[in-house]
Amino acid sequence: MTTSTESSTLVRPASLTPELLGRLCGMVVSDGATTYSHVEVYTGQPIIDLPQSSPEDVTAAYVTARAAQRAWAARPLRSRLAVMRRFHELLLANWETVVDLMQVETGKARRMSFEEVCDVAMTTSHYLKAAPRILKERKHGGVIPVVSRSTEVHVPKGVIALISPWNFPFAISLSDSMPALIAGNGVVLKPDNKSALCVTYGVSLLREAGLPEGLVQIVLGEGPDIGPALVDGADFVMFTGSTATGRVIGARAGQNLIDCTLELGGKNPLIVLDDADLDEAVPGAMFGTFLNAGQACMHIERIYVPADLEAEFTRRFVAAVDQLRVGATYDYGPQMGGLISPAALERVSAHVQDAVDKGATVLTGGRARPDIGPTFYEPTVLTGVTKEMVHGTQETFGPVVSIYTYSSIDEAVALANDTDYGLNASIWGKDLKRAEAVGRRIESGGINVNDGLACSYASKRTPSGGFKNSGVGARHGDYGMLKYTDLQNVAVLKKQVLTSPDEGFEENIVKTLKGLAIMRKLGIR
Repeated sequence: MTTSTESSTLVRPASLTPELLGRLCGMVVSDGATTYSHVEVYTGQPIIDLPQSSPEDVTAAYVTARAAQRAWAARPLRSRLAVMRRFHELLLANWETVVDLMQVETGKARRMSFEEVCDVAMTTSHYLKAAPRILKERKHGGVIPVVSRSTEVHVPKGVIALISPWNFPFAISLSDSMPALIAGNGVVLKPDNKSALCVTYGVSLLREAGLPEGLVQIVLGEGPDIGPALVDGADFVMFTGSTATGRVIGARAGQNLIDCTLELGGKNPLIVLDDADLDEAVPGAMFGTFLNAGQACMHIERIYVPADLEAEFTRRFVAAVDQLRVGATYDYGPQMGGLISPAALERVSAHVQDAVDKGATVLTGGRARPDIGPTFYEPTVLTGVTKEMVHGTQETFGPVVSIYTYSSIDEAVALANDTDYGLNASIWGKDLKRAEAVGRRIESGGINVNDGLACSYASKRTPSGGFKNSGVGARHGDYGMLKYTDLQNVAVLKKQVLTSPDEGFEENIVKTLKGLAIMRKLGIR
């Protein structure tokens, strides 16, 4: 592993002025009674104290958002889209400030921070084009031909609770907000404390673009403190995070008879087929494993290789991992940054130590790197991992991957499916038809052939979600916007022909049955 400049030489980006940070904190709905000490991940030094929201603050946020939402929903779609076009322009003009904020908060590599900006820009572009088609009213034939019709109308649900994680804070917060807002909803947004500033800056760009002031409300706080109020006030919940928390949110949403989308954890497999091009598979597996220091729900934690390719693949993969540039700098040198917090470092270290204690072998990595920064851990490759080890079954959510072998495709598929999760899977092979056929056998919401994860997730026209314990519902595609709407059926009867007279009712039954038969033959019903 190669390292970049040590954190002791760091100078924070000039864009992060006290004035900017103070303005962003002022956007949080809070009485200011409690604060959260926000630190720079690379150094552990304080950034600013973030105001925290109380349950009463959350309730007030919903009142404000609902008042603004009614006026926003009444505006023509073209007017709402005009705001988002201006936001897109502002985002492309101010992307460096977003990246600066994201790096100082999360410790991720700058190149990964930039990719989050691209994700929001791509999602915005997609829905700017697709929204008129998705939200268009659709007329259907009514129950009685000619004299009746039925119209399918999609109306906004109201105010959405959007709970975003720290690992991809800007992309998830803004990309999930975009279809909700375009569809006419308001949003009460709760980013994680550890990544709140970049999200708040994104909302400030929305407001600068013309979004009504109260339409998106930002609240901050720990889940147990404000989570109940957040779910109870919502008309729909969009949550990205752990499976354990997703269960709690899903249960409470169900009690309130509201719908939710939950994108949860993963223990994602990558299968190298016997005809795979290792020149492509090795760097592809590297990116899929170590992007964002392994802190991605879709990142690869299990690699399955044919027995006769094991030695060659492992040799190349380990050699490539050893060349990963890891560092704490505000430039594009490092390929991998740090973990989000000391607690995350402790979890990753514990998973690796547990595996080693139970017989696993560390091929490279396996150590914390305090010489780089307080949350850095080496990219790590393990073999000999079993289900008795924590890393064998649980999501480590760090720069750790295990390599296994298989003897047949059936075995590889069975091993890949031997998990409670089903978020992402990766298949590598030259025969694309064969590789896709293998991928379709994996119990996973996203299947990537000759790619780690980006190909499926970045396809904004297609929904992205998980199977099993990896979640409920999806984002992106038409579904990613329609889920934020309620379906209204407006039926019109031009002439009253449905009422049956009391006299001659038996004769009317015969006429009705004949009519139904004719309708079937004509394909009307």
